[in-house]
Amino acid sequence: MKRDFAQLAEQHFDVLVCGGGIYGAWTAYDAALRGLKVAVVDQGDWASGASSASTKLIHGGLRYLESLDFKLVKKALREREMLKKATPHRVWPLRFGVPVFKDSRLSSIRLKLGLTLYDFLAGTLGSGQAHRHFSRAAFAERFPCLNPALLTGGFTYADAQTDDARLVLELIDGALSAGAVCVNYCKVTGFIEDKGQVSGAKVQDKVDGKTATVYARQIVNAIGQWTAESGCRLTKGIHLILPKALGNEALLLTAKSDGRVFFMIPWYGLTLLGTTDTDYSGYVDQVCVEADEVDYLLTGANRVLDVNWTEADIIGRYAGLRVLKQSSKATPSAASRDWELKVADNGLLTSIGGKITSAREDAAQIVNTLCESLGVNEPCKTNGRPFPWLPGQNYRLWADATLLEAVTLGIDKESAQWLIRRHAKRVSIIFQLIEQDAALAKRITPTLPFILADLVFCAGNEMIVHLEDLLRRRIPLLILAKMTQSELRYLAEITARTLGWDEATLNNECAMCIKKI
Repeated sequence: MKRDFAQLAEQHFDVLVCGGGIYGAWTAYDAALRGLKVAVVDQGDWASGASSASTKLIHGGLRYLESLDFKLVKKALREREMLKKATPHRVWPLRFGVPVFKDSRLSSIRLKLGLTLYDFLAGTLGSGQAHRHFSRAAFAERFPCLNPALLTGGFTYADAQTDDARLVLELIDGALSAGAVCVNYCKVTGFIEDKGQVSGAKVQDKVDGKTATVYARQIVNAIGQWTAESGCRLTKGIHLILPKALGNEALLLTAKSDGRVFFMIPWYGLTLLGTTDTDYSGYVDQVCVEADEVDYLLTGANRVLDVNWTEADIIGRYAGLRVLKQSSKATPSAASRDWELKVADNGLLTSIGGKITSAREDAAQIVNTLCESLGVNEPCKTNGRPFPWLPGQNYRLWADATLLEAVTLGIDKESAQWLIRRHAKRVSIIFQLIEQDAALAKRITPTLPFILADLVFCAGNEMIVHLEDLLRRRIPLLILAKMTQSELRYLAEITARTLGWDEATLNNECAMCIKKI
């Protein structure tokens, strides 16, 4: 993946996609596969907005059944099942526990009915994925982190997990391979109109300040939280990274204070706790985690856990904004997560709302609209299509053989398993780096399953512009570890050697990342 701003200058495209989050990435990939000449740009890094600040789930949204949003749930569950097959390295099964406490808002009977409906909508009723009920003792044994004195029983059900930033990155790489021009850190400074219709955009390279004019027959606005639409509602969600508390299964919990659900999820060997859901009206590029939001999550978790997490236990934190359709619902959690496409009088297409899970299907509708306008008769090619980095042979057999090869090279088993998920067939290139330098098989930090060869590969091959791109989205060390300045400097020096940074650039990149620690 190489960044080349010059490919945009004075070029004529069928489609210019503004925004490199999950919706922009799926749209660019789909459009390029249908033979359109595509450019996609983002003013920051790929997935640098909400698309790397999610709960890392590919799920139907069990809680939406309470609001009777069956259409949305069924749509998302259909996509979940498709993605598990099409991209097993990028979307993998994750089972959730739903504890039933003496004071639970929902009774066992209501939960049983809801989970049965969830399985039915997913097409998994009666299969090995279907929900299961457990007695108090059995559920406590399955989730020893819970306070057993509060339990009366519990259920488990199936959903799936992903690494959201890498999901977007793989789609961008797929778009590149299909002929699209993809440039991050490229700001759209204004649109060009011809006879009242958008026909292009002025763009600026945020790396060196150069400007260019990009001509496009159609423009898609998929910039998420930066969408200047009066018909949008912004809500904020935060997540905390805490010490390991779970095995290979997650928990769906309910906050006593307001009755809304939140999750505890195993994530790179630690625990991801989130999310909140509150209306937001501040600056969209200054979103941060507030003290009362931290207290909300810790209080909700500590109420049912057999531990007592405090502020001192928090390893990392992040916040993001959701864009929702305007709603009369009083609480953000009650507002619909469904998606819509707005078409302005000047022809600009704007994507509003949606979810990571169902973004592919929504993007297909965007590209259908583009094709209709452009007179192109090509069907969607992304449904069920194997992902760009998926090996050509049976994935499970390939993964087992690759894991053995990784261990032979000196990579510990846990790091090797994550390396396979993160890179799939490209892992062979990382193995070559280790064959040249065995020290690269070591972990970057002892407590996390990332190796030095992964860092070197990402730095040189994944369109890195800033150190934060590498340490927050390619490998999320900035939120998974409490890094010292000396540790950060060490990783920055490795990156500098790979990217050819001089001392001034190195110091500047370190300074920008230190602010994030």
